[in-house]
Amino acid sequence: MTDGPEPISTEALGALRRELDELRSRRATVAATLRGDDAVGDRADEADELQRASDVARLDRRITEIEARIRESSVAGPPPTDAVGVGSTVTVRFGDGEESTLRLSELADADDADLVTADSPLGHALLGHRAGDTVHYRTPGGDRTAVVVSLGGHRG
Repeated sequence: MTDGPEPISTEALGALRRELDELRSRRATVAATLRGDDAVGDRADEADELQRASDVARLDRRITEIEARIRESSVAGPPPTDAVGVGSTVTVRFGDGEESTLRLSELADADDADLVTADSPLGHALLGHRAGDTVHYRTPGGDRTAVVVSLGGHRG
């Protein structure tokens, strides 16, 4: 990727904000059940209390990650138009000769078969490349190559 803030699409930013709201709500609900300094009953109560405290810590970590990503994205500009970046539409030709037009995204979407996430092997390999470049990436099935045929616009 780049040395500076990573660009984020409007859809991804919205999804992160929705996730953040949901996590904050869930955290408030779980935190309200913690007893604090009150004596805990039997071992089952103690185990339940420890699990809730662990849940709050896990939620806090994810909240911190999302807040940092949102802060970082607020200063990131759009990806360059002359190289593959998050939000790019790119046509690639795979080693077997098949061509596909894909959209690079930060977040996965099971309903979008043409979407490739930036942290996937292919997505990561494509970042920063231009039309005509050959990229190499590793899959569970072995090493693969693809040629960037053309670079389209960016969808937000």
